[in-house]
Amino acid sequence: MLNQKEILSTIEMIDQQHLDIRTITMGISLLSCCDPDPKRACDKVYDKICRYAENLVRTGEDIEREFGIPIVNKRISVTPMALVAGASETDDYVPFALALDRAAERCGVNFIGGYSALVQKGMTLADEKLIRSIPQALAQTRFVCSSVNVGSTKAGINMDAVALMGRVVKEVAQATAAEDGLGCSKLVIFCNAVEDNPFMAGAFHGVGEAEKVINVGVSGPGVVYHALQSVKGQPFDVVAETVKKTAFRITRMGQLVAREASNRLDTPFGIVDLSLAPTPAVGDSVARILEEMGLEVCGTHGTTAALALLNDAVKKGGVMASSSVGGLSGAFIPVSEDEGMIAAAKSGVLCLDKLEAMTCVCSVGLDMIAVPGDTPAETIAAIIADEAAIGMVNCKTTAVRLIPAPGKTVGDTVEIGGLFGSAPVMPVHPESSADFIARGGRIPAPMHSLKN
Repeated sequence: MLNQKEILSTIEMIDQQHLDIRTITMGISLLSCCDPDPKRACDKVYDKICRYAENLVRTGEDIEREFGIPIVNKRISVTPMALVAGASETDDYVPFALALDRAAERCGVNFIGGYSALVQKGMTLADEKLIRSIPQALAQTRFVCSSVNVGSTKAGINMDAVALMGRVVKEVAQATAAEDGLGCSKLVIFCNAVEDNPFMAGAFHGVGEAEKVINVGVSGPGVVYHALQSVKGQPFDVVAETVKKTAFRITRMGQLVAREASNRLDTPFGIVDLSLAPTPAVGDSVARILEEMGLEVCGTHGTTAALALLNDAVKKGGVMASSSVGGLSGAFIPVSEDEGMIAAAKSGVLCLDKLEAMTCVCSVGLDMIAVPGDTPAETIAAIIADEAAIGMVNCKTTAVRLIPAPGKTVGDTVEIGGLFGSAPVMPVHPESSADFIARGGRIPAPMHSLKN
């Protein structure tokens, strides 16, 4: 039973410390929508999503009102579309993205993820068709998010796919140039992508998942920051224990909401993803948590160690609270979405190389980073390759979400808006990686992948 003190503490976390349910995401299998006729397939996709998710938004709003817990987003993830569209006799996959977009609008959700391809070991014809269609798909839709998995610990890194994605990122930026390359904020390139991630833009419904499932993403950087203010000057084991206990409480709230949504929607409960996902709001920053540990500015020496402690303690607290912790579960460091990261990047302390080092010890990777619009496709591909290598060797999920903002240069700011925030344009190394990327082929899996 909850006592009065715990109830009042939870109310304080919600009202003053930015605790929220970041997303209720319904995952839906679209494998039954495969059809040789592309128009019939698109109709099946639309109909199935609308049938399964018609009550998702209303249910989220009802829970939010009844429990007093903010639920920021209601989202849908679907089977990687390359697997569905591959059965259709067509070279144009954009209509599948448009069908997803119409379904998302009809259901009233914020985003729909799964315009995706899994190409860690090689590309099928369908995979390549989908990847090449991504620029137009994102330019012509409002709610669709796209992801491509280019590597894994078991398969290595598909460098042909990495090279292609470098070009695709540039094409997406150009196709959405009127909005400062906004489309790039809805495109993620993964290594070791997970099948039950509820967060966008990388969510898709894995082929190993059930027909439909409810996954919940919980976030509370502000709560952790507030908790650490009570242990100023204390040893790091006290800091870790404080974060762990806070993560426990946050996860319990997430599981409550997830099970309630699952029951009301008659859909199996999947996982709770406890990820400290910041927002541009003051007081809701992962960077400020790291600075509260004793760093003058996020990005200075010691930042990676502080982030490692934070990420580990969050996972331990979450696992203590629920046997259904999954997704990415850790700390996110999206530059444009974190008020403290934005300030650190503008000051010049936080650079791309330091962010890459930080991704070795936290969830996901180089996220929501604006770079100059004239950055070569080969440089973007090389950044993707570096990040994929970190994921492959360390058996963890890593990702890249870069915005080569058209017409922008270092010192400019890209205004994206909403939860995406604003991103200072950060410099990249001017030295070329073109010959490296031109080699193509596959970087083999590491020795420790051979575990059988």
